[in-house]
Amino acid sequence: MNKKSIVTTAAITCLLVVTPFLISGDHLDAPAVTGTTSDLTGFYAFEGENPNNIVLIANLQGFLPPGAATENAAFDEDVLIEFNIDTTGNLSEDLVIQAVKRGDTMYFFGPTVPASTGLQSEIATFAPMNKVLISEGTADAEAIVSENDGMKFFAGPRDDPFFFDLNRFNSIVNGEVSGFNAEGEDTFAGNNVLTIAVELPKAMLGAGSVGTNPFEPNTPIYSMWVESKRKQ
Repeated sequence: MNKKSIVTTAAITCLLVVTPFLISGDHLDAPAVTGTTSDLTGFYAFEGENPNNIVLIANLQGFLPPGAATENAAFDEDVLIEFNIDTTGNLSEDLVIQAVKRGDTMYFFGPTVPASTGLQSEIATFAPMNKVLISEGTADAEAIVSENDGMKFFAGPRDDPFFFDLNRFNSIVNGEVSGFNAEGEDTFAGNNVLTIAVELPKAMLGAGSVGTNPFEPNTPIYSMWVESKRKQ
């Protein structure tokens, strides 16, 4: 693959890895992004089944109807998905894991020190490369997972896991009610997303930033965020 200049179109920021499970969601982006192939809907970071591993998940193209197959909402070859990891506490990416589609395959590069930081990126073809065949069919289809050097990779449609009572939220914002119900309505139930998932050993992330958390000063902290970047 040739190196290309790629500019950020959407991002979900910024998570501190201080708990076993973290989530950030953004289903209703600005009009220029909503409904496009670079539209991010969710970012998840959590400890793997193996406690020595961490799992990073980026979801794209939300509100896909139930049963929507991959060919109805395909990954875009002009869009790079980049997981950013800050290990020093300066809110600038020290490591990245990049995912880009070519044909029926998702290619992954990293974790690696990026060639450049900020809004523009280059595909890190100099970094370790892995790949996985993109899972086809509906969101409940069997997942195709590849494994290499302690890492696991997946790309394909999945049920949207993000739970949010949007109607109640709007009522709160409009001053009509106060507070959420004990049992909310899952606005996104039944909708699908396109998912990119990476599991890797925590040891690949380095030492992390120590002294950042005032409650646990000896616990290493990692700031993480995900971006979608379109080729220019």
